[in-house]
Formats: sequence, C-alpha cells, structure tokens
Amino acid sequence: MKRLVDCKLYVITGEAYHPGREQLEVMEAAIRGGADIVQLRDKTSNRAALLAKAKALRALTRRLGALFVVNDDLEVALEAEADGVHLGQDDLAIGEARRLAGSRLLIGISTHNLAQALEAERAGADYIGVGPVYPTPTKPGRPPVTTSYVAEAAARIRIPFFAIGGISPETADDVLAAGARRLCAVSAVVGSADPAGVCRALKRHIAEWEARDAGGEPEAEGVRVTVNGRDVAVRSVTLRALAESLGLDSMRVMAERNGEAVPRADWAQVAIRDGDRIEFVHFVGGG
Repeated sequence: MKRLVDCKLYVITGEAYHPGREQLEVMEAAIRGGADIVQLRDKTSNRAALLAKAKALRALTRRLGALFVVNDDLEVALEAEADGVHLGQDDLAIGEARRLAGSRLLIGISTHNLAQALEAERAGADYIGVGPVYPTPTKPGRPPVTTSYVAEAAARIRIPFFAIGGISPETADDVLAAGARRLCAVSAVVGSADPAGVCRALKRHIAEWEARDAGGEPEAEGVRVTVNGRDVAVRSVTLRALAESLGLDSMRVMAERNGEAVPRADWAQVAIRDGDRIEFVHFVGGG
C-alpha cells in the first residue's frame, strides 16, 4: 500500500458529473491513470448505501494499490476499513477523531486559510486540503482562496497538503508554480470522458515541477503523436494546449482525435497521449 508522503494526486468521487457511468468504472480509470488516493464524497446517500459504496471502493483501491478515504463519516470509514477519513471545518474535531480512530486512520481536513492550516498541523492532522483555489461547483458559494494561500501553505506547512478546487490540466501549472506539489481534482477527472488521460496529464505536470525542484529539466521529448499526418514529439498535455502551441487556438479550426471529432469546448479536458492521431482542419473563407 502506498505511503501518504508518496501520494501526489487525490481524486474525489462525484457521481453527478458522470451520469450513465458507474462510480467504480470511473474511479478505476482514475486510479489506472495515476490517482494515488480516492475519496468517497457522497452527501445524499443513506447510511446503508454509503457503506455499500465505501466497501466497494475499498475493494477496488485495495486491488489497485491506492489509498482510500471517506469524507465526513468516521464510523463508515472504520467499518469499511478505509485508510483515512477527511473532515471539514465544521465536522468532528481532529483530536476527537484521533481519540476514536487511534492510529488506524489517516486524518485529513479541509482548510481555507493559513490559520486553519497551522491549527490542523498542530492538532495532529496527517494532511490538509488547501482550497478552493478557484471557484468550483463542488463548493458553491465558497469564495476561492486563490494561489496566494497555496503559496502561504507551501512556505509554512510541513505536513502534506493537496491543492483543491478547480484543479485541471489547464490550471495545474499556476497552482504548482505557487508551490503545491500535490493536487486534488473532482470534476476535471470524474467528469471527463477520459479520467485516466486527465490523471496522466496532471501527474505529468507534477513530475515536471518536481524535476525543476531537483535542478533538472523536464523531459525534453514529451509524448509522440501524429498531427495532420506528421509524427512529432509534443509536450502539450491537452488538445487545447496543442492547438495553442501550433497557433491554431484563435482560428476557425475543428479537431479530431483518433478519428473522433472533439468539440472545441472540450479541448481543455482532452489529454494528449502517446500514439494519438490528431487532425486539425482549418476552415478558410466561407467554410
């Protein structure tokens, strides 16, 4: 089983973002793409249904070697043999959770400012969430903390922290530039048609910044794809980034990936992978 300190990408469930697809199917794809931790977050199911989902995800994460965390409910976390429980600021206090769970569970807590982060560290949290960095539908009405708080956490907090809230391949570099080296995503992963691809893209961003930390350079070659019939190496992580790198983002262009048309609105969510065949068709004049 993974150690928390080695975990870089944390993915939270969100069934509302993938209608028609099973939660286990989506989360398995996320783990196979690189998610190190999976959290079950479900505010609507009754306890029996929540426990059933927790046990199913426990079995999946155990089989694939990811950590498993239950949001809010310490009893469900213990009964499902989860690795941890994640608490909000208004949930059970960290000290009380530790008294009930002992060393059996990792304890994480959401924080929205540096004072909360320092208090969580002092109280014995194993990790904290830092966010929401950007506005996000998973936290409606909560103002974003912006990358300023990420930078404060990077400078002052010594336990692992995961930046959360609006994290996607498009926003990852700004958050990592502020000092985060662990990311947490919800809709960008579970709402994507390709959860594994988005996870791979996020892990690639993290690896690039860790390489810079180590004084090295990111891998120069990137991934090999075919663009309009030419085999090339690119470092773009999404279809939108690739279009931008080619100077096509402001043009009237349609895109196909592996023979399937991709609406422009989805370009930022479509990860570029080794072996992809990309076609950009540029409309000239009337069409």
